[in-house]
Amino acid sequence: MQLLDYTLGQMLEKWAYETPDQDFIVYPDRDLRFSYKQFNERVDQLAKGFLFIGIKPGDKVGIWAKNVPDWTTLMFATAKIGAVLVTINTNYKLHELDYLLKNADIHSLFLVEGYRDSDYVQMIFELVPELKTQARGELKSERFPELKNVGFIGQQKHRGMYSTAELILLGSHIDDLELESVKETVNCHDVVNMQYTSGTTGFPKGVMLSHHNIINNGFAAGECMKYTRDERLLVCVPLFHCFGCVLAVCAIITHGSTMVINEEFDPLMVLASVQKEKCTALYGVPTMFISELNHPMFDMFDLSSLRTGIMAGALCPIETMNQVMDKMHMKDIIIVYGLTESSPGMTATRTHNSPEVRATTVGFEFPNVDVKIVDPESGAECEPGVQGEICCRGYNVMKGYYNNPEATEKAIDKEGWLHSGDLAIKTEDGFYKITGRIKDMIIRGGENIYPREIENYLYGMPQIEAVEVAGVPSKKYGEAVGAFIKLKDGQKLTEEEVIDFCRGNIARFKVPKYVFFVNDFPMTASGKIQKYKLSELSLELCKQKGIEIV
Repeated sequence: MQLLDYTLGQMLEKWAYETPDQDFIVYPDRDLRFSYKQFNERVDQLAKGFLFIGIKPGDKVGIWAKNVPDWTTLMFATAKIGAVLVTINTNYKLHELDYLLKNADIHSLFLVEGYRDSDYVQMIFELVPELKTQARGELKSERFPELKNVGFIGQQKHRGMYSTAELILLGSHIDDLELESVKETVNCHDVVNMQYTSGTTGFPKGVMLSHHNIINNGFAAGECMKYTRDERLLVCVPLFHCFGCVLAVCAIITHGSTMVINEEFDPLMVLASVQKEKCTALYGVPTMFISELNHPMFDMFDLSSLRTGIMAGALCPIETMNQVMDKMHMKDIIIVYGLTESSPGMTATRTHNSPEVRATTVGFEFPNVDVKIVDPESGAECEPGVQGEICCRGYNVMKGYYNNPEATEKAIDKEGWLHSGDLAIKTEDGFYKITGRIKDMIIRGGENIYPREIENYLYGMPQIEAVEVAGVPSKKYGEAVGAFIKLKDGQKLTEEEVIDFCRGNIARFKVPKYVFFVNDFPMTASGKIQKYKLSELSLELCKQKGIEIV
């Protein structure tokens, strides 16, 4: 596959010229649709509005919003003028926003009213009280000296904030030639996007990604699924995460296809949107697919237009993979593995791989990406079947962590290999299997235990819908094995039955010492399980049950 040397703006303009009337974005719940030409014109107007309020190439522009219609407008408008879009996790609370505004040197922040139990407008007024007294465009924040503008994505008016509609109007004061001259300064190797790692351990770090990183990664993902211009992808994963803004937006923009967007994940809305817009592709983490399949109204919808999609973020039970391929007609669904630092795709299964390969492996290398497994201690490359750390090298490796050369040096070695922190093996057939995270490893009395291995085994119990294994603090062994189990609707299971299922079939030290039945797992907004929170939860659950930790 030949690498593309386009910027995001150039990619959009290519299709606005070649297929101006094709749908680019559709919001089925409000019948809002933009053709490539209409969207490109809107982006240019907003880009000029940004220039009017003083956003310059290299400035950091934060977006704190669910998948609202102008999310992508901001993404392409910042890209066209060489600014850097900083995507902010919708689950962030006050102290996390405070940290990110400072750490990322945010110049302009755009937000919606709020999300779930969080009032974003109230939060920003609390952090930046000057908004209530200073004129727009003249913001001087004592706490955040870099912050010059705050914008509201929506129709409402808020003190001290621009609205996107106003910015589009302000864009008319900027000459088209001025925008064109700024566009010419933008290079495909410039940083276009900064995403903060989930922060499942330690402080989040700003991952710097270039146009070249994300355009080519999105293109490769689309090629793995055999995308054409006729593809209609339903996007219900968050746009602030790589899954949304790269594997979705960049796969679509590089193939001239169409995105159908849901503002947030709702299984019923997903099913209705697929039917209404005759979507051909659908993305999600396994828990999303499970909730769609198990929805009581599932059988009422015609999903026969579906062909392909991506499942990522966690291990997929084989039964779920078979149901997705059969009941949801997604015969060409693939698994993609990677991390934000690898833009994110590193490996993927392909449409011709068997369901078993797609459920038990993460496929093989992305086009133009090198992958290897190394011994975490010695750095030597591992033979097939030997567990080590999975690493990659290629166009997809991030440009580094923002203002954090030490962390960058730890993540990317002198030969350019990105170290993932994930454990994996390579099979004799050349497929990669993720076996866990180095940091998730449970050390019980000196024995190394990898949660993924036990999870895979427990999925053999038909009553289990989802299972996560994490370390439980132990006075005697340091850590003990805890299994956190979500049962299928109407199913019953006891702790003893789970332990009996394991005893004699897996090594004694791997048999769960504790079994907890839960309704949900603590997750990041991008769908990753936070194992460290499970470990914390175990102490609380033991206390509730009157179990003494030994």
